[in-house]
Amino acid sequence: MNKNRQLKELKVAEIKEKLEKAQSVVLASYQGLTVEEDTILRKSLREAGVEYKVYKNSLVILAAKELGMDSIEEYLQGPVSIALGYEDATAPARVLFDFAKSHKKLELKAGIVDSVIYNKEQVEKLATIPSKEVLIAKLLGSFKAPLSKIACVLNAIKEKKETESAE
Repeated sequence: MNKNRQLKELKVAEIKEKLEKAQSVVLASYQGLTVEEDTILRKSLREAGVEYKVYKNSLVILAAKELGMDSIEEYLQGPVSIALGYEDATAPARVLFDFAKSHKKLELKAGIVDSVIYNKEQVEKLATIPSKEVLIAKLLGSFKAPLSKIACVLNAIKEKKETESAE
């Protein structure tokens, strides 16, 4: 086996491992972005805990086929970048979508969440879902509100009884 083939097989194995490990994957066309814009995008993705890579489409297709995601091939045309979210499933879509609003050269193509492939419109909907931390904060807030109301009612009852007993 020649060295080039070995390198390609290693790269396919690496891509396959990343696709398996990621909670979500977003494919985007980045053609036309300047180096400065790409640097800003990469920084935003890094801060959100998202890995951002550019691989040869043919190698990604091979890795995806090994994972049973054959239909991803239609989205791997031309220069395509891959954003991999390992902790927050919405982070790659959210960061890329927000960046694409002000940089028209970046175009979302597709996404993968739990081995299910989503088209551009579905990825854009995914981008509008708040992060896990925000959802948890909202949930805790919804728990806290009724509890604080109960505490106020109980306190009012206590104060009323104290004033009645003082009379």
